[in-house]
Amino acid sequence: MKCVINDGVVIAQEVEVARSFFKRLKGLMFRKEMKPGTAMLLAPCPQIHTCFMRFALDVLFLDQDGKVVRVMENLKPWRLSPIVYHATQTLEMPAGTLQGCVKAGTQVRFED
Repeated sequence: MKCVINDGVVIAQEVEVARSFFKRLKGLMFRKEMKPGTAMLLAPCPQIHTCFMRFALDVLFLDQDGKVVRVMENLKPWRLSPIVYHATQTLEMPAGTLQGCVKAGTQVRFED
């Protein structure tokens, strides 16, 4: 599955989905890297941490309709995001993916 924003730009060619409690808990911990063009979707998820991670992330917090509620770029390892109350899912990508191209209110969709 790939991730596309409202103007047709693909921000991730390959999206891994973590819906179970244990998959969300583990997330990207202990991985050596995250390849460019990849992302992890955590659902449900209004808050993340980067404990035990070796790389920084760009993060989109999305509401139930896929609209961006909050953007965090370059979230470094060993950090905790704030709770984003209207977010129901979170999309994590390698740091440097977004480079300011996504703002709150942007529509995100996932396509096969």
